Amino acid sequence: MMLIEGAEVFDPVPRGVCDVLVAGGEILAVGAHARELASGAERIDGRDQLLIPGIVDALTHPCGGGGEGGFANRTEEIPAELFLRAGVTAPVGALGTDSLGRSLEVLYGNVMGLRAAGLRAYMYSGAYRVPTPTLTGDIARDLFLVDPVIGIGEVAVADHRGTQPSAEELRRIAAETQLGGILSGVGGTVLVHVGDGAHRLALLREAIDGSDLPPSVLFPTHVNRSKPLLDEAADWALRGGFVDITVSTTPELIAAGDIPAATALKRLLEAGAPAGQISLSSDAGGSLPVYVDGELQGLTAASPLALAELLLAFHREEPQLFPLALAAMTLNPARALRLPEVGALREGGRADLVLLNPKVGSVEAVMGAGRWRYHRRDP
Repeated sequence: MMLIEGAEVFDPVPRGVCDVLVAGGEILAVGAHARELASGAERIDGRDQLLIPGIVDALTHPCGGGGEGGFANRTEEIPAELFLRAGVTAPVGALGTDSLGRSLEVLYGNVMGLRAAGLRAYMYSGAYRVPTPTLTGDIARDLFLVDPVIGIGEVAVADHRGTQPSAEELRRIAAETQLGGILSGVGGTVLVHVGDGAHRLALLREAIDGSDLPPSVLFPTHVNRSKPLLDEAADWALRGGFVDITVSTTPELIAAGDIPAATALKRLLEAGAPAGQISLSSDAGGSLPVYVDGELQGLTAASPLALAELLLAFHREEPQLFPLALAAMTLNPARALRLPEVGALREGGRADLVLLNPKVGSVEAVMGAGRWRYHRRDP
């Protein structure tokens, strides 16, 4: 048993300064009665620190991304330690643009390696292109039979790198994915990569309007790519869908129209989008390409560290928004992807916890399934 004492606790709702008791990989107690049950427990000093649920990163590329412009432009695999340094305990992996040089089998191997390191990692079947590549030959069967598979993604729309799917094709993918989630009891969401094309979310609206499916089955990401897209994302959230803001960016992409994540979150809230329908992800391992007139000019790799940096910046500069930003990195993506095991700090739940040190401005320690997996080392 371990008793984390005196930390300021967020579940992600603020709980104030209290104690948290952990044993057997679970959270046994939160609050006053934690100390009463902690006889013989190891004491962990959490004073002057923030104790939060582990971050659920809804879009990562653990086996690397990129490839636009040739083999030399592929990004590297992401080690478990980098996710842990960022406070990410539940990364969700995707292939992205390249499903030829990389395969779902390779992604599966990376995800299972992250699980062996104590992360509750998941993966999407599929990729940018349609028809959707799968592990078993069938979308619903992937979700039903392959444990880490919780959805399909990233299916690309409004992007010259995608295969230009029709509304009917997207609708069928969504229906098969939802069926797989229903049968498995977990997942069932299509993560949709939205490019900078003029149609933006039109294909999503057409696919849902012509069906019996709820908007929440289609989960658009990169919605902070432009102001018009962000406006459509606010409308999608008001309709009951979830929307995902990409935290990683570059000065070149911002100059081209990308809206920084903090600004995008506030604009969605100002537009009336329900806070619980917004998530923040890193796109870790993915390339951040810069195109001019359709020609690749360069790229950099996104990092999961951007999430913790943004979270600490909110706590330092706009503390009133810190709980909302935290929910957008924990509870909200867990709800969007239908992952009941992660995203919250609750009694009886999995002990995936992060200690943030606001004075230092970093992740202090990370617990996965009740074991410390990472400790910051002073330089």
